[in-house]
Amino acid sequence: MKTKIADFWHEKDALSVQCELCPHNCIIKNGLKGICGVRENRNGTLFALNYFVASSSGIDPIEKKPLYHFYPGSSILSLGSFGCNFSCKFCQNYTISKEFSALRLETSNFTKKEIIDLLVKHSKQNNLFAFSGLAYTYNEPTVSAETILELGPAVHALGLKNVFVTNGFINPGPLDKFLTFADAFNIDLKAITDDFYRKQCGGKIHPVLETIKTVSKIAHLELTTLVIPTLNDSTDDFIKLRDWIADEVGENVPVHLSRYYPMYKLSIPPTPVETLYKARDILKEKINYVYIGNIGEEQNTYCPKCGEMVIERTGYSTRIITLNKDGECSKCGNRVIGDR
Repeated sequence: MKTKIADFWHEKDALSVQCELCPHNCIIKNGLKGICGVRENRNGTLFALNYFVASSSGIDPIEKKPLYHFYPGSSILSLGSFGCNFSCKFCQNYTISKEFSALRLETSNFTKKEIIDLLVKHSKQNNLFAFSGLAYTYNEPTVSAETILELGPAVHALGLKNVFVTNGFINPGPLDKFLTFADAFNIDLKAITDDFYRKQCGGKIHPVLETIKTVSKIAHLELTTLVIPTLNDSTDDFIKLRDWIADEVGENVPVHLSRYYPMYKLSIPPTPVETLYKARDILKEKINYVYIGNIGEEQNTYCPKCGEMVIERTGYSTRIITLNKDGECSKCGNRVIGDR
């Protein structure tokens, strides 16, 4: 197994260490791992077990992250590893996030050169406009800090972008390190109550909200909420979600509302489509860009100022309709897209 001494930790006592990567701040005894399952104490030293270990990779439309307002229509190399600092009962990627074996960690190594060579290959094939960069995704990327801190600057050196698809549960210090080279984030805002985070995810909401506010000032940001019947789908939930986003992040942050389906340890029936429409209508009272995912409906982007359709999306096929090179509506000049 390719391992590395982890970043973001300190010695505690009697061979115990304390991890500083995320707000769990796990105190890990000798021979044990933290909540994420990929940071292990070996005789008083914390090791990253997923250092340059991949669970999967592939070329995706950037809209699949989902990012609708960051280089729309481009493709991106997606890279996943193992581990997660949450324990969501509805996890869609639990086989790589929570229920993975030591054997998979031992046999899934890759090198920095392999990733850089792939990026160069695809950027040459597609040109830098059509190919945007590297997305850290599938499992929770921040638990792969050691790998990403090496890859991120190298991606920038190629003139490409770094994208994080994350739960946002990270301490401020490590987040600041990522933000030196991060270009875009899609952050799961799983609900707007701490009770949901504690009971359904094994975490806390406050650090996630702080991450969202910090990222919104520095990088491109989009948010995703999986709407789950009886757990985060009340009218009051949607109003609180809308108001917090509008007040703390702003009216122009794109929000993706995804339909839940039974998964992992949660067997609640799928979200009624009508609930998603209700959520969208409530959020759109204060937020300009709200999209519904997992139901197969159109995902077009309209200029909030003049109503013109500026981007047409059919599935993951994206067509720019009335946007100029600066991401402005060609009809009225309103800025719609932060980066193209």
